[in-house]
Amino acid sequence: MIGFAARRLLATVPVMAVVAVFVFLLLHLGPGDPATVIAGDYAKPEDIARIRAQLGLDRPLYVQFGSWLWRLAQGDLGVSIFSNLPVAQLIGQRLEPTLALSALTLTFAVLVAVPLGTVAAWTAGSWIDRGVMAFAVVGFSVPVFVLGYALIYGLALKLALFPVQGYVGLAEGLWPFLHRLILPSLTLSVVYIALIARITRASVLDVLGEDYIRTAHAKGLTERAVLVRHALRNAAVPIVTVIGIGFALLIGGVVVTESVFNIPGLGRLTVDAVLRRDYPVIQGIILVFSAAYVLVNLVIDILYTVFDPRIRY
Repeated sequence: MIGFAARRLLATVPVMAVVAVFVFLLLHLGPGDPATVIAGDYAKPEDIARIRAQLGLDRPLYVQFGSWLWRLAQGDLGVSIFSNLPVAQLIGQRLEPTLALSALTLTFAVLVAVPLGTVAAWTAGSWIDRGVMAFAVVGFSVPVFVLGYALIYGLALKLALFPVQGYVGLAEGLWPFLHRLILPSLTLSVVYIALIARITRASVLDVLGEDYIRTAHAKGLTERAVLVRHALRNAAVPIVTVIGIGFALLIGGVVVTESVFNIPGLGRLTVDAVLRRDYPVIQGIILVFSAAYVLVNLVIDILYTVFDPRIRY
């Protein structure tokens, strides 16, 4: 297992290299110029040219890429064009809100979606099953920002149950910390719940038709024991897989959700950097998100062996 994890980690090096090249070219060849943003609307061409020279944007593209890649190999993500602060420092300052939002969303989504999908499969064809599937379709179809504003209007403005926006760190108390995160986590978790519930239902429903389930019933095991110990455990691999794949949805949703709820995390930092064409910050954040996605999928692969002893690496 340790050897497999080491090989997978080494395999991420070329993956991250491809991501780095793609991100660099996408940003530098796309429209927009940070020098123009910095200079302002009434700047003269010579002012913009001077700023470009100061930022090194007038150098050939391969020279800029080589310089950035060399710094990246040394663990240096560069310096923000606008704040003149190290990108690593900016990411570190915004990391806690994003991690807290993602962890709470993931925990809530799994705790709700897996039982929901399991019950839907167990009662296939009933009104419960149809209700869960209807929720899954709607939840997966409604954009995150639409749901966010709807929940703000209903739960924050009308019922005054939660704050409208903002973030409070864990150091200031557990309840203030959770109180600010419940609404954005609920917003972000709906699409995740819909995805996991659909896959859980399909996986459990497929397992319920197996011979060992009929054997378990014949032995006199309770419905709960059959469902949890036999059906759900054997359906766990596809469920764990979709949890890992859905992490990409979580990353995209974080960017939108943090903007809607004014949470000072990596998502909000990404939006600000894109609007300003702050190349080093955008590149650094995308690399961090890519590395997180790769590591999550590594953990998912390792969990396969926990739920299915037949899988060996």
